[in-house]
Amino acid sequence: MKLIITIPAFNEEASIVQVIKEIPRSIPGVSQVEVLVLDDGSSDRTAQVAKEAGADYIFSHKRNKGLAQTFKDALEYAVKLGADVIVNTDADNHYDQSRIPELIQPILQGTADITIGSRKVEELEHMPFLNKNLNRVGSFVMTKWAGIPKLDVSTGFRGYTKEAAMRLGVYSTHTYSHTTLLSAQDLKLTTVEVPIKARQVTRKSRLIKSIPSHTMKAGTNIIRNIVIFRPLRFFGSLGVLMFLAGLVVVGRFLYFYFSGDGSGHVQSIILAGVLMIIGFQTLVLGLLGSSLGWTRKVVEDVLYRVKKIELTTDKTDQK
Repeated sequence: MKLIITIPAFNEEASIVQVIKEIPRSIPGVSQVEVLVLDDGSSDRTAQVAKEAGADYIFSHKRNKGLAQTFKDALEYAVKLGADVIVNTDADNHYDQSRIPELIQPILQGTADITIGSRKVEELEHMPFLNKNLNRVGSFVMTKWAGIPKLDVSTGFRGYTKEAAMRLGVYSTHTYSHTTLLSAQDLKLTTVEVPIKARQVTRKSRLIKSIPSHTMKAGTNIIRNIVIFRPLRFFGSLGVLMFLAGLVVVGRFLYFYFSGDGSGHVQSIILAGVLMIIGFQTLVLGLLGSSLGWTRKVVEDVLYRVKKIELTTDKTDQK
């Protein structure tokens, strides 16, 4: 049983050494533990210090491609290198790497395809107020609107089986955390949460350059992924709301009409007609999106089979 810990990194020379040094190299049930760092076009000495700290594999993007693409590439490299289990962690020392044995235990026991290292955000006294509440909003939207189980949806400390790593879809250019959870549920992969409290990070987040910018990007990605994976729920909800609003306007007109004052409220009928037509069309969009979802699933299955052939037979040269 081979475990590979993947670390996407961008300008993390100050912290990545501690991360690598803390990773346990002997874990019950695992015969081999290796560390893979994917340097996302860093301008500092991230790759060099990671190698000196003991990383087994260093891969580098020639330019910065963003966290989502780096995570996706890291998973593919890990599978190519023969990983049976993959743990993804951050390079900023936010997570306690000594807890990796706990994180992968459900996978080793065969009870989970993916494990989530829950930070217990509500208990993190050191997390800034805005960051904490943005995490709560993201979790609320993902659990209540998208319908996934109640999880820490933004944590990057996660474990994957090889099969899960090959099947997951990353439909985002910003971050992988939300889209992969929706993909996992869509693929009926078993996801288990493991409580692992996170540590404080003092340096500025590489992902959150500013709160407004991150809110816009994260919100857009969440909505985009809900549209991809839950089109009927998204468009259906909007369509039903608009259709009901049209019915309310019709009811208003009928009230005035039967009260003998309907002549001055013809515009209500026009507004009601517009709302009901748009609502019906929006619902149809949801049905079309749901139909397209079946096409996406066929494409994902083909892609999985191609990955299974390529990633488990090719040898990757270290870059």
